[in-house]
Amino acid sequence: MSRQVDPHESPRAIFAFELRRHRQAAHLTQRQLAERMGFSDSMVNMVEVAKRPPSRRFAELCDQVFGLDGTMARLYAATTWNKAPEYLRPWLEEEDDATGLRTWQPAMVPGLLQTQAYAREIIGTIPGITEEELEKRLVNRMQRQAILHRDRPPSLNVIIDEAVLYRVIGDAEVMREQLTHLLEVARHPQVTIQVVPSTIRAHCGMAGGFIIAERNGSPYAAYTDAQPFGRTFDDRRLIAELVRLYDALRAEAVPFSQSLRLIEEAVNQSGTRPTRRTVA
Repeated sequence: MSRQVDPHESPRAIFAFELRRHRQAAHLTQRQLAERMGFSDSMVNMVEVAKRPPSRRFAELCDQVFGLDGTMARLYAATTWNKAPEYLRPWLEEEDDATGLRTWQPAMVPGLLQTQAYAREIIGTIPGITEEELEKRLVNRMQRQAILHRDRPPSLNVIIDEAVLYRVIGDAEVMREQLTHLLEVARHPQVTIQVVPSTIRAHCGMAGGFIIAERNGSPYAAYTDAQPFGRTFDDRRLIAELVRLYDALRAEAVPFSQSLRLIEEAVNQSGTRPTRRTVA
């Protein structure tokens, strides 16, 4: 028997919930629905438990079978990441499924922890971006953060460079809000934040940021920052390399409680020219 999906968990879960509801109202088994649509019953099952994203064609065929006037197609358009940049969509699907996320960021606060004002400033630096595109990307970035408010959110282990705390994005008010937000999020039982101190002059993470997705403790996908676009991959060898990088960076970072003190210090110094303290 398929597990009941919570429609509040993710955009994909909304589609899954409605698929199950309409299938049961039509008195169809998953196999019967699959046969009518020309898909395998395992595909229907995976979509219905939110383990695989539906395609547009899948949604259109659901409308045909259920006799709906485009309801599932509209739901697909409204509840998937189709408005996100195309290069980012594969990662957003993986991120939705993850039970654990590990990320390193040397240049900015990770997107999952950004305030709206901070994110707006970051996205606004894209050359030639229109106000309409900026707003779309901002909505997507804020929508991503919903995973931290699920009943069973993924664990999120974050490592950032100390320079991130002092690089002024926007103005002093934006930075104070962002740094205060980091301290608030760090109270979440599933979130840890660690800082690589500025006393570490050179380290293995200087080439760029990345994020690793885990399912039940096993890394299975990753996203790396790059110019002009980042990329998502599931190559086990490459993921293993990133895991080694992450572990090395974590060894250089100060412990969680001490990292929070560094963030508190940065909050207190926001709006002034900071004098950095050497970490013992």
